[in-house]
Amino acid sequence: MVPYELEQQRAETKEFLDDLSTRDQRMVYANVTLLHMADTLEQLNADTETLLSKSLCDFSILRYQQEDGFNTALPYGLRSIDVTRTLTTEAAASLMPFRVQEIQDMGGIYCGVNAVSKNLLICNRKNLLNPHGFILGVSGSGKSFTMKEFITFIALSTNDDIIIIDAEREYGDLVRALRGIVLEISPNSRHHINPLEIARGYGMGENPVALKSELLMSICEQQMGEGQLGAFHKSIIDRCTASVYHDFIKSGGKARQPILSDWRNEIKRQPEREAQELALASELFVEGSLNMFAHETNVDIENRIIVFDLYEMGDQLKPTALNVTMETIQNRVATNRLAGKYTWVFVDEVYLFFKYYYSAQFLYKAWKRFRKYGAALTAATQNVEECLRSETARLMFANSEFLVLLNQAATDRAELAKLLNISENQMGYVTNAEAGHGLLRVGGAIVPFANEFPRTGALYQLWNTTPTDK
Repeated sequence: MVPYELEQQRAETKEFLDDLSTRDQRMVYANVTLLHMADTLEQLNADTETLLSKSLCDFSILRYQQEDGFNTALPYGLRSIDVTRTLTTEAAASLMPFRVQEIQDMGGIYCGVNAVSKNLLICNRKNLLNPHGFILGVSGSGKSFTMKEFITFIALSTNDDIIIIDAEREYGDLVRALRGIVLEISPNSRHHINPLEIARGYGMGENPVALKSELLMSICEQQMGEGQLGAFHKSIIDRCTASVYHDFIKSGGKARQPILSDWRNEIKRQPEREAQELALASELFVEGSLNMFAHETNVDIENRIIVFDLYEMGDQLKPTALNVTMETIQNRVATNRLAGKYTWVFVDEVYLFFKYYYSAQFLYKAWKRFRKYGAALTAATQNVEECLRSETARLMFANSEFLVLLNQAATDRAELAKLLNISENQMGYVTNAEAGHGLLRVGGAIVPFANEFPRTGALYQLWNTTPTDK
């Protein structure tokens, strides 16, 4: 009668040979070194006894070889312990932590900690095919905090330019601390921006005058009402736009740039009845109470860090102001491209853009063009459901390779999972998640993350948006 132990060894040996012959396994030499540390010798001895008694593996204590064991466990790729055993490639693979997806890009910025492995998540969006991204989550989930964190890291670790569109007046203190400037866009503001300025490189090969003509058409239609701008109106706008830029273009950009009042005066000189309608429609934002865009630019638009404060922007001004703001940003991005500078554009409460047709289209065009200009857009919103009603927004979500998904409302989770092809298990990380916890998608990688920060110090006060924590 064959002893049980020999029979078991025989079965294990046969299984081993079958793995080698039929399952394409290989034999490798392996050394498994476990490093355990404790605060006291007593605790270390107690933990060692627990590991030896309750583990399913056979351990040997390295007596008088602690230093060699420590060096072997360090990530040097060195083996100071001259002991090996044979393993199949399948068994060896089970020892490697490849079940956890990591994001650790060279030259990137901190995006949180991997919720599974606890390793740092370092992302370099410049390496992505499409660097634009969204930060999505319900109110209080940490959207603005995350955005401010990204802005600070970019400002301190790079020489890139940063432009912010601020709808809730939340970024002014941070931008001033980073030695940037705040531009208030409101009827009572002393700050003026000329939307008709054409910077070097504007249009990236397209006719810059034609692009300015499209901008003026959108502004006029916003004032006249959707569908009220006919073919005759568009022809007159195009004609007058070309006329006011004639001297500037002929001089090679050395002549004075036109302003909105120049354009309106040219409109008033036209004989057509439609021209008088355009002159009347444009009176409000050229000579009326919303004329802050009808002057030459009087602010330092070249500052490295700029925030456009839209907090006091009225409903009448919103559509126009959003378009003019994006037009100004496009000018800056074009100039930076020629200078070899990268530009980061952050848009808070992006749902405002999707409420109006022309501003949504303007943002969508920027989403497509800015990558070629050497710029990356980042948009944040809590009104995910409202954004998803817009086909333009859905296309932008689907084509963004950088996404930060924080705690999501029940009505949004299923829609986002379907749109972004995220599994049910992964969406569990954005269900009733704590502030600063969620999913990070970078290219094809989707990683659960945690982003916690000490609630003390000046930096937290600059980033924080919770009134009770102030």
